[in-house]
Amino acid sequence: MQIDKLRGKELDQLFKSILSLETLEECYLFFDDLCTVNEIQSLAQRLQVAKMLKEGNTYHKIETETGASTATISRVKRSLNYGNDAYDIVLERIKEEK
Repeated sequence: MQIDKLRGKELDQLFKSILSLETLEECYLFFDDLCTVNEIQSLAQRLQVAKMLKEGNTYHKIETETGASTATISRVKRSLNYGNDAYDIVLERIKEEK
């Protein structure tokens, strides 16, 4: 995993902080304090790109609907194909909530 290089107390603290959030509103508040608007939009965009790739959408459709660059779409696709299956886990869980 690429993130292994960053492993440590500070990253553990960040992830534990995220896991401690209990409501959607707490997430909005925490991420508003933690990230810039552009960073939040980039994270949300990547998740939407992953969802659309899993649904079989074309790069053109994804680019048009999300505004993501082809480089971003390619990076997300690489993660879906060769990553840690985390997008699959999350997308399956949020699908189950509906």
